[in-house]
Amino acid sequence: MKLLKLVPDHTNIKFLRWRIPFYAGSLLLMALSLTLVFTKGLNLGVDFVGGQMIRVTFVQSAEAPVAQLRGEVGALGFGEPIIQRYGKPNEISIRMKLPAGADRDTAISDKMARTITADLKTHHPDARIDGVDSVSGKVSAELWQSAILSLGLAALGVAAYIWVRFEWQFGIGALFSLVHDVMLTLGMFALTQLEFDLNIVAALLTLIGYSLNDTIVVYDRIRENLRKYRKMPMPELLDLSVNETLHRTIVTSLSILITLVALLLLGPDVIFGFTAAITLGIFVGTYSSIYMAAPILIWLKVTSKSFVPTETALDRQEKLARERG
Repeated sequence: MKLLKLVPDHTNIKFLRWRIPFYAGSLLLMALSLTLVFTKGLNLGVDFVGGQMIRVTFVQSAEAPVAQLRGEVGALGFGEPIIQRYGKPNEISIRMKLPAGADRDTAISDKMARTITADLKTHHPDARIDGVDSVSGKVSAELWQSAILSLGLAALGVAAYIWVRFEWQFGIGALFSLVHDVMLTLGMFALTQLEFDLNIVAALLTLIGYSLNDTIVVYDRIRENLRKYRKMPMPELLDLSVNETLHRTIVTSLSILITLVALLLLGPDVIFGFTAAITLGIFVGTYSSIYMAAPILIWLKVTSKSFVPTETALDRQEKLARERG
């Protein structure tokens, strides 16, 4: 029985031939993602902005009556609600600022939640309460700082590890590809306005780990080929290295995507954002390992001599002594 081969043996795809157009396109997407984050902003969950969020599904309606709900909840006297759709058109989240004193007395926020949910049930019998989350302002600020710190330290740790294992150029290449992956994922959340909460931070950390794993495999083969093919031009050597690891990359990515697609289609709504972030990250991480992490080595002046130990004056003296002896 012949084994299924997703990638034929001895592939010779000229990936680096299009490195400049792909790099330009990636830089443009990064700039657009950054623009979206600053203009539209991220739909931060209660984890990061504090307050109370009530998730509601109108099971017998095709679409949630957002405008009507805004007036009904606002009339209860707890302030102006922020009502947004997420997932399907009949699924919404109602976000409210916590009442004064709620940080010290949780009964105040509990009372507000009971009042709002009871009003929803009265006016909309088909309203199903999917969850109520409450986070104080102090805790949410600490969570946001911890999330940013964890992402930054993870990226720097990855760059430092690759710097020590390979050369400084490889560390910069890995860090750039990680920034590329995270920025494009943030751009997707800014564009779609999917809720950005602690689950998404966990997804981004998972994405950093996956991208690092794929990048190290490619970098390890590049270093091996640099020692083996001293006279081969760098673009050809990088193409060779990527082609030699292509089978492993595709098999790994596809096996993960099969599970992720099943979760996207059949999984619960509460992990939809988490799954969407990792699904996009698999595509972006695989792409960046080939078109971000590899081509940058050319511009950072990596050559076949990069891994050849420098001969010192003492080495030359010992070599001359052995030749004379």
